[in-house]
Amino acid sequence: MPEWLQAWADFILPGNAFHACVAVGPLAIYLLLIGAINLARRPLLVSGTRDAAALGLALSGLLLVGPVDLFFPNAITMHVILLVRLLLLGFYVMCLVLVLLLLRPRLVIYNISVDQLRPVLAELVDKLDREARWAGDSLVLPGLGVQLHLDSFAPLRNVSLAAVGAKQNYLGWRQLEVSLRAALSKVEGVRNRAGAAILLGVGALLVAWLVGGIANDPQAVAQRLLETLNL
Repeated sequence: MPEWLQAWADFILPGNAFHACVAVGPLAIYLLLIGAINLARRPLLVSGTRDAAALGLALSGLLLVGPVDLFFPNAITMHVILLVRLLLLGFYVMCLVLVLLLLRPRLVIYNISVDQLRPVLAELVDKLDREARWAGDSLVLPGLGVQLHLDSFAPLRNVSLAAVGAKQNYLGWRQLEVSLRAALSKVEGVRNRAGAAILLGVGALLVAWLVGGIANDPQAVAQRLLETLNL
């Protein structure tokens, strides 16, 4: 087994509750948050940048625990460990920011179906741009400089308005986001109980597993935390 894969697997074994918290904790919180959103009756609109940033933070623990340890030689001093960890964390954050900056414009609407969104969006674009044109699930708003396509993910009842083509007007996307958020505030959807149950169930199981690991040996977890912070 490769060393980086073995490092990922090590925190699952008994005695590595601290690594488990670092690796799985952010992901568990993310699953609980998305599950709670699916229980809401109102649609929630977020920008693609925020949606991707939340996912990046959720996965940060899995990336930092395991591969990061490969950067630490056995003879490294404790005084250097904290500095190296901060540098590697900073590198990951910069990579995440770079990815976010390179992403094309996108809007994500949680807790809504395409059939519910289309009439709301159709009424809205008539007010924003009289020259708006539909082609199936694609929409062009020449006045705003926006070209998009509707992508849906039925299990979680969310729809994405994804940019099509490189020529996009970011101010037009911002105007569309503000107007669509106001229009969706008047829409009442249906709770996605099935999707919420899965997400909340998995998140709760992860949290229970982490709490059980900490309760099994709290002193070891506290000691590992102190060593990591070099206190």
